[in-house]
Amino acid sequence: MSELDDFINRVKRLPPAPKILPQLMQLLHKPNVDASRVTQLITYDPSLTVSILHVCNSAFYGCATQVTSIEEAITRLGFREVYRIVAAASGARALSAGQQAYGLDEGDLWKHSVTAAVAAQILAREGGDDENIVFTAALLHDIGKVVLAQAMEGAYLDLLNEVEESQQSLLDAEKKLLGVQHAEIGGRLLARWSFPPNLVAAVTCHHHPGEAKAHTKLASYVYLGNMIAYFIGHGFGHQAFAFRGRTEALSLVGLRAEQLPRYMIKTVENFEAVEALLNVEAAPA
Repeated sequence: MSELDDFINRVKRLPPAPKILPQLMQLLHKPNVDASRVTQLITYDPSLTVSILHVCNSAFYGCATQVTSIEEAITRLGFREVYRIVAAASGARALSAGQQAYGLDEGDLWKHSVTAAVAAQILAREGGDDENIVFTAALLHDIGKVVLAQAMEGAYLDLLNEVEESQQSLLDAEKKLLGVQHAEIGGRLLARWSFPPNLVAAVTCHHHPGEAKAHTKLASYVYLGNMIAYFIGHGFGHQAFAFRGRTEALSLVGLRAEQLPRYMIKTVENFEAVEALLNVEAAPA
């Protein structure tokens, strides 16, 4: 890990850490969640509170009367739904900026990440797995690109040439130019932010889910959510369709290739949920 840490330590502007997400994830797994503890964690940050209430009162959630407090939001929507809004608000700040080294304009990476998260969540829900963990892993799967984009300032043409002229994958081009790949940097960053090992493994291996050891299924959900987002047009930058097919991802979650179009349609049908989360205001770290 020292090579990854050394690389991260050299980056001048790291994305802000979503500090309360690891704590909220721990609460998610408690059988009797203490709502007051959830409220305390969220309301500690007034800007985050405003963001959550803004989304709760959006047309998507359709509350008859305005939600005016986090306690009321949890009562009406449930902790798990509020958690996803918190995840979106926390992730927006880190992922909304443009990443020119990857050919990404402002908002592109964020839109892709939210779409991938919603797609992966749908897969997990139908598969009977923890959709909030899956949602979070897919939401943050490309966080490493934010770090590498800082390191690649001035190297845009080099990356483009490696990808397009040498017919290399984006991962191979990153490795050749920088010695690291965005997936492994993203996983290491999440470990430094105290996210649990399963989520770290899923992000690290989201392009190679079969390598995630005990967490191959979670990594497969992230891989498939990422792929669906690209295939329905919510992928941006270089090599949007240059996936190396990972048939193990399908088998690990119990799906067949011919079932994927149905999940693509379901993701499109849930685009109101995507839009609601895309409109969340970026919350401070």
